Amino acid sequence: MMASPAVAERGSDGELRVLYWQAASVLNPYLSTGAKDVDPASMVLEPLALVGNDGALIPVLAAEIPSIENGGISEDFTTVTWRLKPGVTWSDGTPLTAADVAFTADYCMAPGFGCAVLAEFEGIKTVEAVDDRTVRIHYGAPKYPPLQAFVGGRTPILQKAQFEPCLGEAGASCTRQNFGPIGTGPFRVTSFEPGNVSTFEANPHYRDPAKPAFATVTIKGGGDAMAAARAVLETGEFDFAWNLQLAPDIVAPMEAAGKGKLVGSFGSMVERIELNQTDPSPALGKERSTLAHPHPFLTDPAVRRALSMAIDRPILAELAYGPAGKPTCTIVPVPLDFTSGRDDCLKQDIQGANRLLDEAGWLPGPDGVRQKDGVPLRLVFQTTVNAVRQDVQSLVKQWWSEIGVATDLKTIDGTVFFGGDAGNPDSRARFLADAQMFTDAFYLPDPASFLEEFVCSRVPNDENQWQGNNSVRFCDPDFDARMAALNQTGAARERHRIAKEMTDMLTADGHVVLPLIHRGMIGAHANSLAGILPNGWEGSLWNIADWSRAE
Repeated sequence: MMASPAVAERGSDGELRVLYWQAASVLNPYLSTGAKDVDPASMVLEPLALVGNDGALIPVLAAEIPSIENGGISEDFTTVTWRLKPGVTWSDGTPLTAADVAFTADYCMAPGFGCAVLAEFEGIKTVEAVDDRTVRIHYGAPKYPPLQAFVGGRTPILQKAQFEPCLGEAGASCTRQNFGPIGTGPFRVTSFEPGNVSTFEANPHYRDPAKPAFATVTIKGGGDAMAAARAVLETGEFDFAWNLQLAPDIVAPMEAAGKGKLVGSFGSMVERIELNQTDPSPALGKERSTLAHPHPFLTDPAVRRALSMAIDRPILAELAYGPAGKPTCTIVPVPLDFTSGRDDCLKQDIQGANRLLDEAGWLPGPDGVRQKDGVPLRLVFQTTVNAVRQDVQSLVKQWWSEIGVATDLKTIDGTVFFGGDAGNPDSRARFLADAQMFTDAFYLPDPASFLEEFVCSRVPNDENQWQGNNSVRFCDPDFDARMAALNQTGAARERHRIAKEMTDMLTADGHVVLPLIHRGMIGAHANSLAGILPNGWEGSLWNIADWSRAE
């Protein structure tokens, strides 16, 4: 359940100051799945339902959660019917209707748009506004799980009147809409500077007259996790700081100052390394990192496995994360029914990795770097600017050097790396390097839509405006066939089995994605803040309508 605010008058607690050191570049989750963008947008835009920390769905704009029992889910799993809460209005005072929900589906699925969360709409044939308060999703075949689109902060409802000019190819260029969406949430946008500062004010038309307690919210971007932690825990300049990926020996003394406290939760976030399956060589020009050009050595399973074997994951967890991280061999750490439980990657094996490369014909050259047929094992390893990640990068580089792999390290500002600009050469999606490290997660208790990100059609390219989520460029017909089977399977045990097989194809068997750490999302808040509830499935601001000043 959500906490109740400590006051009963909207806006009486003044300004809330928040630090997202990776600054938002857009306020439209359909253009970016990065938390730096989705979280601020969630204060304005709302879905039909959210996922609670226990995995149960919480109705937001919906009157109730559809089920077979209440008739919301058809017996054959081909339709889902949602009923909207009565009396909900947009921040401009106009009513929310089922036509807005249907339009949002059309908006994401429009050809030429490149919707960042298209996987959540997989299998939808049409979305019908039955009446003003009833919307029905029609699937082309039985859909499992059926509750996917419009569940969670990444697939909120957009106002049709505002976004109708933005269908298809026009979507990414609708600056006014993407920077200042009209919403139904507790706040509305007053100003937005990409990569810098965003300001919001209490929505005067919000459905709960006592919320939000804060009159305004300022979200400051830029800097780094260290400065953000100090601004809350030491100087008290800010009320909340997001994503404090800091070593435990760094942040503990700050918390001891007594001005604030750390808060965190474990969801599905996993820090991982992706091994590019395509060639990022600059010599290829516009065809860099495209399926037309396989990677010269990372397509060799022996090389990928050796790179994984060389990493000491327990050491990374101990030195870099402390209680905020656990070593892992999977990218699906929860729910447990979907987790294979394999832990064979947890023991570092430098000797075994060297032996594996020897047997595969990758032999040390005069400079100690292994090579085969004139191709040296030299790679560029990129990640975001972050002290913890730089420490991990250095350790991994050292371990890879011990098996004859030369590594050049590259760091990119987080706002750029996670940005959705199609022209950005340093984004995660463009992946113009050999290896990259970041945290990814899924936001529904069933990982189907997350695994869907790795099918061939999700590889970023010009046609989808580089919005595809399959940044590793993994493309395997057997994986795609299993994905199709998963989307057609309702039996729980069979879903668990298929999902485990697919995860292993990427990780424990394929080593295309190297899981490192099951991460907790750690933030910090001033002691004067009340109502904060950690939620591993949603963003840090998921219940900001309930935040208030402690009495």
